[in-house]
Amino acid sequence: MADRLRLLPYKEYKGVEKIYSVIFYYLPIFGKMYRRRVELCLDECQGGETILEVGFGSGLTFLNLNEKYKKIFGLDLTCDVNIVQEVFIKHSIHPDLKNGNVLQMPYQDNQFDTVLLISILEHLKPEELNQAFREIHRVLKPGGQVVYGVPVERPFMVFAFRLLGYNIRKYHFSTEQDVAQAAEKNFQKKSVQAMKATPAFLGNVYEIGHFVK
Repeated sequence: MADRLRLLPYKEYKGVEKIYSVIFYYLPIFGKMYRRRVELCLDECQGGETILEVGFGSGLTFLNLNEKYKKIFGLDLTCDVNIVQEVFIKHSIHPDLKNGNVLQMPYQDNQFDTVLLISILEHLKPEELNQAFREIHRVLKPGGQVVYGVPVERPFMVFAFRLLGYNIRKYHFSTEQDVAQAAEKNFQKKSVQAMKATPAFLGNVYEIGHFVK
């Protein structure tokens, strides 16, 4: 059973452009699905000295990660790292946050026990995935783990987003199969598991990969 995602009060989250998206985690029905996909990723994180979350956004995972790791590092393209840090310092959590890209990360070789990416890799083009996983491999300690979560590409999901006026192809360039294949080129696979929709007959909606250096 995955650990429950611990969240701050909604209005405490700051520092990201689309802060309104955080509200999805608090909704009665959709919120359970949003939280569950994060919880399944967190459950794969084995703990240790250091973790790097790529694409941490507003820091939704930090309360949980602080219980498993001695030091949290974070890399994000667009968030205001100073504002996000201030939010968590008030809760006695001191993450080391930077702006940057997974394709060229500003970290030393063999630095982290875990690299975590939740709903990030699908935004890369297929030809960029191998470079991303090479960078992740470089910054992981020997025996370290990479844990990722990506949405499962299904026709009904693409259609549903189109009904909402959202063309998923403008934002998601790689499928869960593209991501898993690139991971296997650079790491040893420990597990790849699927999260089912609610109701379950709609099939898998999310995939969680756990690979080891």
